[in-house]
Amino acid sequence: MVAVPVGLCLLGALVGCEEDAGGSKTRPAAAVAVAPITRGRIILRRTYSGTLEAPARFVVASKVSGRVERLNVDLGDEVERGQIVAIIEDDELRQVAAQATAALAVARANLKKANSGLVIARRTLKRTTTLRKRGVSSEAQLDEAKAAVLERKADLEVARADVVRGEAAEGAARIRLQYTRITAEWSGGDNHRVVADRQVSAGALVAENTPIFTIVELDPITGVLFVPEKDYRRVRVGQQGELVTDAFGGETFSARVARIAPVFDPSSRQARVELSADNADRRLKPGMFVRVTLILDAVDNATIVPLSAVTTREDRTGVFVINPDGRTVSWRLVRLGIKEEGRVQILGEHENMTGSVVVLGQQLISEGSVVTIPTSTSAAR
Repeated sequence: MVAVPVGLCLLGALVGCEEDAGGSKTRPAAAVAVAPITRGRIILRRTYSGTLEAPARFVVASKVSGRVERLNVDLGDEVERGQIVAIIEDDELRQVAAQATAALAVARANLKKANSGLVIARRTLKRTTTLRKRGVSSEAQLDEAKAAVLERKADLEVARADVVRGEAAEGAARIRLQYTRITAEWSGGDNHRVVADRQVSAGALVAENTPIFTIVELDPITGVLFVPEKDYRRVRVGQQGELVTDAFGGETFSARVARIAPVFDPSSRQARVELSADNADRRLKPGMFVRVTLILDAVDNATIVPLSAVTTREDRTGVFVINPDGRTVSWRLVRLGIKEEGRVQILGEHENMTGSVVVLGQQLISEGSVVTIPTSTSAAR
């Protein structure tokens, strides 16, 4: 028993103050529960709410106007890269292409004619020049022959330009004709994706750039979450995480951090983080609500005590440690590190302390108090 002044025996009604032979009040030892101070690995985990998104999403649109003749895929169907997914009626465009081909044929014929005309004009010039040297033809005839050559050259250039123009017109007509076969093309990623939405039906009239399908990539799938400033510095690309969704109960899916936004949302003070998760069976769908647990930090050989051992006195954080005599306690100021499932890492000058700490009954003790440890707590120790 420890003798204390009567004025300090404030908890007499609770713990039972007694009188000693001298008439002073004494406080009996306080009964407390203890737990051992341990060393080991402790992990900092954080769980965030998020949403699944498709890592790639694009719209297949018509490049020409016309009536939708046929849709080759529908909502939920798998699409292969380069596959024809829709066909637009092409009668009118075929006619345009035929006209362009005919016009090109005429231009090429005119080119041949112009070339022949130039050959004839040059022969005439050569003959006239010879006759002029012999004095048979006049200077005017020679000038006319020279002018004819220049004219035939101009005609040839015009014919060549007409051919180029005709080839361009035919090429454009054929390209527009090809546009009636609408294909799903994308770069990178998997060769197979899925139709997420269908915007038109067969028989509908569409204008140029009218959306027809929305196609998404599902494997891998992207999980999007937002982390606060206090956790941001601990998040790194490549970190592993576990993803769960209500759709599949307690089943967990592996994921890893793929991208971290370099800026914070000014309204929420949070930064966007994207995770990538394998989804070969495509059970995970864009739009699903998920909870993602990330391992932000881990410390090996840390000093660990139960979180219930931590108490506050005069705005200072500490723990009560059982002294070597096993009967008294000492107050130790500590800093707290990683918290995990009711345990906490101890930092500061006492991070290498050993023994046991009080986990129940701290309100009855102070520095140097005498305590008793009921036998029932030995298992917790």
